[in-house]
Amino acid sequence: MPLWTIHHTPGIFTADDKHRLASRIADHYEKVGLPRFYVVTLFHETRPEDFYVGGESAPAGVRITIDHIARRNPDREARRRTAQWIKDIVQPHLAQHAGLHWEFHADETSEDLWMINGIAPPPGNSDAERNWAKQNSASPY
Repeated sequence: MPLWTIHHTPGIFTADDKHRLASRIADHYEKVGLPRFYVVTLFHETRPEDFYVGGESAPAGVRITIDHIARRNPDREARRRTAQWIKDIVQPHLAQHAGLHWEFHADETSEDLWMINGIAPPPGNSDAERNWAKQNSASPY
């Protein structure tokens, strides 16, 4: 499960921007074989007086945290590629805002601590996971 939590100051994303970005994020994970419903994207608008960078209020800012649970990168080079595709996904949505401070990080969390609708997801790349992807929902396996 990739969970993207996007904290942003007002005016950065319209409702349409949010939908397009969330769809683009889900598209990427689907292309690499994850069930689309694994992907959760949350947008949290944060007032500038509540968004600080270096101890100072940021008039325009975006902070993205990503939890990767369904898959892990095997080595440093794979992690760098992941960071680059994350940048490639978000940068077009952020480049239009002059003076914007933006950053992200991704954590890789143990899949042993993850359930969907009370069901532990099937092993990665298994027939059961491919079935979940096909039906786009969790089911007993």
